[in-house]
Amino acid sequence: MASSLDEVGRTRSGARPSWRKASQNMPKLTDRELVDRARDGDEEAFGQLVRRHQQRIVRLAAHLLRDRAAAEDVMQETFIRAYRALARFDGRSEPYTWLYRIAVNLSLNALRSRKSHKTSTQADDPRLDALVSEKRSTDDPPQDAARRQLYEALAQGIDSLSETLRATLILVCIAGRPHEEAAAILGAPEGTIAWRVHEARRKLKEYMAERGFEPEEM
Repeated sequence: MASSLDEVGRTRSGARPSWRKASQNMPKLTDRELVDRARDGDEEAFGQLVRRHQQRIVRLAAHLLRDRAAAEDVMQETFIRAYRALARFDGRSEPYTWLYRIAVNLSLNALRSRKSHKTSTQADDPRLDALVSEKRSTDDPPQDAARRQLYEALAQGIDSLSETLRATLILVCIAGRPHEEAAAILGAPEGTIAWRVHEARRKLKEYMAERGFEPEEM
């Protein structure tokens, strides 16, 4: 990726920002307070906002894109765009909602720009490694293999959903955002978000049942 967060800092202030340096003197501030400080030229405040949310943005993008490297690119571009648009942030939503919206839009645009979408889960799918490592509780190779097979099928089932259903399901059921926040991020009414989650779960259960997985396994 040609752009970087440091390069964006130079375009605004003419000097390289020290976003990655943790400040021992900066008090614990809310996201809104950090945005306000960043808007006044405090680069360390924006750096703290980056550190607070970058891993969540990467995880969200990885679930949408099925590609860790592409998710890292989305995370960088998300903060680049947010930094450039600080003056236009109107405060009607929380800063993390704003950041999630940028990340989701970038991820969906990246999917649309691909000449051919991935239709199968790759062996290095970052989602599978995270799921298997989180759920592994024993040193039982057969159990771990069966669990990985289940998660591979789940990931493929999620990939089979439409863009809107997949994005909504990931935001609500994987990223853990409440319906109200998902509605703000996706620009849809809460009732629509609830319907999308219901429909995505229904389709996913059908997909898994067709492949021999029982609901209690999921």
